[in-house]
Amino acid sequence: MNIMKFLTSVAVLLSSLENSNGLSVVNPKNVWGGIKIKNTALKLKMSQSEVTDELTQETSNSGSVRNLGDRDILVRCARGEEVERTPVWLMRQAGRYMAAFREYSDKYPFRERSETPDMAVELSLQCHRAYKMDGIIMFSDILTPLPALGIDFDVVKGTGPVISTQIRTEADVDKLNDVNAVNFDETLPFIREILNRLSAEAENANTSLIGFVGAPFTLAAYVIEGKSSKNCLITKKMIMADLCENNESKAMSRFVDILAQLIGNYACHQIECGAQLIQIFESWSHQLSPKLFTQFAKPASQKAISIIKHKYPNVPVIYFANGGSSYLELQRDMGADMIAVDWAVDMQKARDTLGHHVPISGNLDPTVLFGTEEQIRQAVRDCIDKAGGPGKHLLNLGHGVMQGTPEEAVGWLVDECKQYRGN
Repeated sequence: MNIMKFLTSVAVLLSSLENSNGLSVVNPKNVWGGIKIKNTALKLKMSQSEVTDELTQETSNSGSVRNLGDRDILVRCARGEEVERTPVWLMRQAGRYMAAFREYSDKYPFRERSETPDMAVELSLQCHRAYKMDGIIMFSDILTPLPALGIDFDVVKGTGPVISTQIRTEADVDKLNDVNAVNFDETLPFIREILNRLSAEAENANTSLIGFVGAPFTLAAYVIEGKSSKNCLITKKMIMADLCENNESKAMSRFVDILAQLIGNYACHQIECGAQLIQIFESWSHQLSPKLFTQFAKPASQKAISIIKHKYPNVPVIYFANGGSSYLELQRDMGADMIAVDWAVDMQKARDTLGHHVPISGNLDPTVLFGTEEQIRQAVRDCIDKAGGPGKHLLNLGHGVMQGTPEEAVGWLVDECKQYRGN
């Protein structure tokens, strides 16, 4: 056992015993020399979190004090472990709400930014330098691996993703590159350099590195629609054809299955390049009824997750179905280590629906960040309490940080989460 973890465990035990047996930790930096047996009232009271913080602090080369537990608190929490405080990171934490980010987004197109290592690394780090979230996430896009199959795309400012490759029939699916022959170092050579560099930066910053992928159904819908879609009608027509009794066309199920293999392999590649946990984004789950989610999205994501967990069983996987909070009960058995929930469900209800044995992440309404400082801090406290208290879940928004969000608001959110120890 790591000596620091051992000492931390001892301190926690002593803290729990002090009321019943009169133990007092007088000097937590010297546990063995600092224990005194007292029959009178304690002269020094110290919370479990304070004891743990004292024992796990070190001074960095720059002279600043940092908590050793912060390095992997996000990873431990995503695995389902109870941790010393509630960790926090934000979807789209690297985004246009930051003036420093807009200096790049106003000048360079998306793919140039995300596929040029110097820019991608800088854009990934800006928010962490400013706010010290508990994780650094690679600046990229869920569509990034599609060219490995021969699917071309662009992200156009003011429009969003635009995909030129058309998938409508089984013949179209047959034209795709062999998913089993994909070599990501050849097709996406920038990913390894970006994640290798971010891994070193995360270690130096005493934090975790987050990788991410899009869920198979979401990627299929983007490709089929060719862009963002209000009704996802072309995709749903293909689903209906796939479900038809006369087996009119199996293009949809075949395409989603190929994407599941691609995404599972791509997530493994990110892990091999330095990612310590993976979040899967089912961004279009709001387009699916519970039945269609069960028939198409869920099995494909489960396949991708199983690929990841088979190869890297100790790397936590978080599954986030945006708009899927109406069927959380269908997500208990996804195979992921943690379920992230959107802002449309109360955290207490989400916790009760999933069951307290299922690790959970979320789920502040992103518009809360347009409120006052006290409103933001109170929303953080409420969310943590409803999730079970400090250290019992992973705090995030229920969707990404919105453009126009005041920068100081993000700072208030992160600060409150890190300091809150409960009522």
